[in-house]
Amino acid sequence: MNHNKFILTPLSSILTDISLASQGAGIGIETFPLCDYLMQSVFLKLTGAQEQKMKCIFWELASHDYEYRQTKLRQGLQGEYSSYTDKNKIYQDLVSQVLSLSKHLTFSDILSRTNVLGETKSEIKNIFKGTNLYTWAQKSFAEYDKLIVDIKENHFAVDERTLLASAQNIPSNYRLPSGNGLKEIYEQHLYAQRNRVAHNTLSYQQNLPTLKKLQEDSYIYENYFVYFFLLILIDKIVIQLFEKHIESRNTSIHY
Repeated sequence: MNHNKFILTPLSSILTDISLASQGAGIGIETFPLCDYLMQSVFLKLTGAQEQKMKCIFWELASHDYEYRQTKLRQGLQGEYSSYTDKNKIYQDLVSQVLSLSKHLTFSDILSRTNVLGETKSEIKNIFKGTNLYTWAQKSFAEYDKLIVDIKENHFAVDERTLLASAQNIPSNYRLPSGNGLKEIYEQHLYAQRNRVAHNTLSYQQNLPTLKKLQEDSYIYENYFVYFFLLILIDKIVIQLFEKHIESRNTSIHY
């Protein structure tokens, strides 16, 4: 089965859908309890879709590179693709495959970090500004706005040195969002929240954060808009790389 259409479909469409679906609810005070419920729901839908996309990318790579498939299958199960480590490995494999198929290309040829970052920032803003979710969570969005200003293109997918001739030797610095604490935000906040919501661990835990928790500097990262930004950023990275993979694969077939 060809998964290209799904892989190339932006996950931001999920955010657009929830913004449109919530418009009929109104913005009266009686509607505010809907906010956390909808945020959790769209967050789970977004993380689940990205996990499935990563699996599809793995199988697409394995379908066209038998050595890659044998190597991965010998290593055992590939995991749920929800953790940073799992996603980063798929990202590195994708980079490796593209550069292996098109040896004349450099890393900067296959990924425009400027475009990816700019599109992600503007898309999150355009999707939520003026919507019910924005009204219900204005404080969170304001905090997100302040945080996102500090995110620069050298904080993710960093190309600090030339890739070695062997495409299998991907330098460790070729990583998904990692600079400016992005990796820590993903692992300690986004991924932790994904597990809490997905496994309903909040059902037996205190529903509200403690005063001690609220005082922690890192609490500002407990923010769904920040989570959405990171997930969409990762999605745009893999879409751009997968487009290059298809292009490189088709080109190599003709030679």
